[in-house]
Amino acid sequence: GVHRQVLFTTVGWFVGYYLAKRTEYIHAKLDRELFEYVRQHPADFKATEKRKIGELLEDFYPVR
Repeated sequence: GVHRQVLFTTVGWFVGYYLAKRTEYIHAKLDRELFEYVRQHPADFKATEKRKIGELLEDFYPVR
């Protein structure tokens, strides 16, 4: 009946909320570890020179 639908909806919402928070925590933890590694090893991650958009794109040749 209706009480089961309400129960399953509530349980599903709590499980989904928990899983969303857990994935956010895992991603935040990985980001923190990676940023700390980059901060500790600056020689491995040198800044590249900025290029213009024209240097990145290939020339356009229309095909008929």
